[in-house]
This record gives sequence, structure tokens and C-alpha cells, in this order.
Amino acid sequence: MKLDTLIKAIAPVSLQGALERDITAIAYDSRHVTEGSLFVALPGEKADGNTYIDAAIDRGAIAIVSEKSGLATRATHIQVANARQALADLSTAFFRHPSHYLKVAAVTGTNGKTTTAFLIKHICDSEMLRCGLMGTVRYVVGDREIPATRTTPESADVQELLWQMRSAGCKACAMEASSHALVQDRLRGVEFDVAAFTNLTQDHLDFHKTMDAYFDAKSLLFEGLTKQKKKKGRAVINLDDRFGSRLLDRIGRDVEFITYGQGVQSQFRASDIRMGFEGTQYQLTALGKSYLVKMPFIGGFNVYNSLAAIASASAIGVPVRSAVKALADAPPVPGRLEPVRGKKPFRVFVDYAHSDDALINVMRTLRELQPARLIVLFGCGGNRDRTKRPKMAAAVDANADIAIVTSDNPRKEDPLAIIEDMKPGFRRLNPEIIPDRREAIYRAIAMAEPRDIVLLAGKGHETYQEFADHTLPFDDAAIAAGAMADRRESFPEHFQRGGDRPLNDGRRTNG
Repeated sequence: MKLDTLIKAIAPVSLQGALERDITAIAYDSRHVTEGSLFVALPGEKADGNTYIDAAIDRGAIAIVSEKSGLATRATHIQVANARQALADLSTAFFRHPSHYLKVAAVTGTNGKTTTAFLIKHICDSEMLRCGLMGTVRYVVGDREIPATRTTPESADVQELLWQMRSAGCKACAMEASSHALVQDRLRGVEFDVAAFTNLTQDHLDFHKTMDAYFDAKSLLFEGLTKQKKKKGRAVINLDDRFGSRLLDRIGRDVEFITYGQGVQSQFRASDIRMGFEGTQYQLTALGKSYLVKMPFIGGFNVYNSLAAIASASAIGVPVRSAVKALADAPPVPGRLEPVRGKKPFRVFVDYAHSDDALINVMRTLRELQPARLIVLFGCGGNRDRTKRPKMAAAVDANADIAIVTSDNPRKEDPLAIIEDMKPGFRRLNPEIIPDRREAIYRAIAMAEPRDIVLLAGKGHETYQEFADHTLPFDDAAIAAGAMADRRESFPEHFQRGGDRPLNDGRRTNG
């Protein structure tokens, strides 16, 4: 695309150099610059893109976009007021507005984004509406699966992925919208057919500082629906969440909305919920009709996730009956109450829960399965909101029988210092402290007895562990499976064949 055509998408502050140039790519990372690229120098928290301008030119960049003035470069220099917005607008124009040609569903909230997006994709695929995916676990473009670098990637990557989806024959896209991405304009230029809100609980306050600011960030997705030029987007909102009600008050007059929940006022309403080890079923009332929903996921929170997915799919044209039918064979979502298979008379689950609210939801769900004991292994991430740490410990203290405290992703913090921050949350249990996560998982599996449930919380689908100066391959599910295989002692035949549940006298056992 010609540079003089491309820059019509932005309002430059100043121009220096030739505009009759062919732009072959847009890059914001100098390491990814190729011959003929336009390089956008983003001001960052950790690194300033302006320091990499010479490196970008050396790699073949022929035009530079920056907020700085008076740069003496060997390439055309375009000064802008906001480099992030310029990157989004230039990328949208370069990839020719790909969201205009797809049914795009975005999901935001603290918990449930990944599962809801996976379910929307599955429903669309089942309806022969080939659907791409952008989210925490992976990106899916046609038949290709790409490891995810961020929940919501940078704007140039978002636009390129949408363009690739269209090129691969996709008709729809389900994506997660993180609060960071919304504040940083990474979704600027994307037009949505539907935006879904799951819930809001404390998280990411290291970035947003206050819950009000966190809520304002999430609200940007819905406020943006009113500014779309090609599409009239609809909002899907959890009416049972207090922030969902608040969001509805904020945008209800300006945006067409659909509500879901268990209250009688919800347009998509779940009732008569029943759960077992193999899944959950409930009665759905929607659009004046009633349906029996069966899905191979457990937990009340997954009822909400499925409601959000059904309502979102309905908003983009999938019949409710088809969506309900599709849920019956929905594939598992990696790291979301993912069972670890093993021939043992106890159960092991891996879950991504890394906030107190998420932990409470998961533990209450597992309690409904009536384990003899609930053993919970968890940690807290380094270089993240420290105020969550005692709250997460308090959640486990109130809901587990045995607690094992270990490392999550320590990043640049001392694992023992993180654990010290967690300790004030324990009032009743005496947790085992095992900083080495592999050792802690083996300990949890070793102490499990018949009819127990072991929950490995915090890392979910992640296949790595981050430390200050290195990253290690690490997969909770794989390590747990190995620990179960290595555990050789036999159990009474009664338990091996799944006999009656032994009496649980309700005692809370300290670790």
C-alpha cells in the first residue's frame, strides 16, 4: 500500500520525507521489521520504541511513526500525537478493515473470558459458521493454532489475525478483550457484532490502581459500540453481577443489550441446575421458550459462561436451539477445571483460578461433588497486585480442608517474600509451605486418599514458570499425571471399583 494513501487513516502532526513509497508491512517491534516496513515507535512502560528507530531502519524500515518531533532519521518521519492510536488506525487501514467481513464477538470481565470465548467458537463451528479465536490459551486461524503471546495482542497483530481469519475462510471470530488492551487502544478499529460482560472482581489493581478504574477500562468495550460506523453492536451482560447492573445503567440507553443470569429479570435465564462429575445440566428460558441444556463442564460459574456464550451466539444469528445442542459435546477448555486422568480413587483438577473470587467459585463447585477432603495447592504471581495475596489465602482457608502454599510465577520477586504476603490470610488452617511447585504437586498427590479431590490452582493451561532470570517448562497437568503414575501403593479393592462413599464427618484437617 502506498504511504501517502495509508497515512490518510491518521492525522499527522508533521511530515518529513517522501510519501511516494510502498509499505509492505507494519511493525512496532524492531526485531520484526522487514524490508519496506513502516515502524511505529511505541512509548512503553519498560522500553521506549524511539530508542529502536535506527535498528528498525537498519532492518529495512522506510517510514517511522513517532510522537517525538525533530527526529533526524534516514527514513520518512511522521509525527503523531498518540502512537498507539496511530498504530491501530494504520493497521486497520493496511489490512483493509477485516472486522467488517466477520461476525466478531468479544468477551470481557475478570473471570470466564476464556471458557466463554471457547464456547462461542464451538457453537459457531457447529453451526457451520467457521470461527477464529483470540484469547489467553491460543489463537486459532482456520486450521492453524498459534500459541498466544497475550490475552489480547497488540493492535497490529489483532488486525493481521482478523485478516488471516478472513483469508482462511472464517466467517466469525471469538476473542477475549483484556482491560489492559482496552486502555491501550489495542482493539481500536475493530467493529464488534456483540460484546459480552462476564463479571468483575479484584484483579490487575497493580495496573488500574482502583476498582473504579478497572471497571472504567472494561466499560470502554461497550462505550465503543456506540461509535461504530458499519455495525450496530449488541451488549450481552451478566445481570447477576453488581458491576453488570452498573454497566447496564451506564450504556443501557445507547446500546441494544441482552441480559443473562439466574434472576427472573434476565432475558437468558438458568434454573434447576444439577451437577455431577461428568457435567452440568439446567433449564434455560430464553426468547419465550424453554430448553434443557447439558454440557460436559462442572460448576455454577460455567452455567454463567454458557449463558453468555448462548446469548452471544444468538446475537450474531445462531438459533438458540442450535447453540444448546452444540454445548452437549463442547470440548474441554485447557486449564479450566481440567481433570487429570489417572487410575486412582481420588480426583485431581487443574484450574487457572488466580484471584480470591475465582478460587472461591472453583472450590465451592468442587465441594458440591462431596469430596472426603478438598486439598488445594496454590500460589500468587510475582510483580502483580500484592493486596490479592492475603485475600486468596483467606479464600482457601475458608473453603479447603488442606492447603499447600507454593510458587506460581514468581517473576522478579523472591518466592518466600510472596508467601509471607499470603500468610496473614490463614486463620484456621496451618498450610504446608513448599516453594518448589513440582515438589508441592507431588506432595499433594502423595497425601490424597480415597474420595479426596486435589485442586492445583493458579497456572491452568500455562506450560511454563517465570522466574527473575529464566523461564522453565512447567505444566501442572503433566506433572500431576506423572505424580499419579509414580504413586505405586495400592488402595482397597472397595475403592478401586468405586464403592459407596465413606462417611465424611466434616472435620477440617490441617496440612
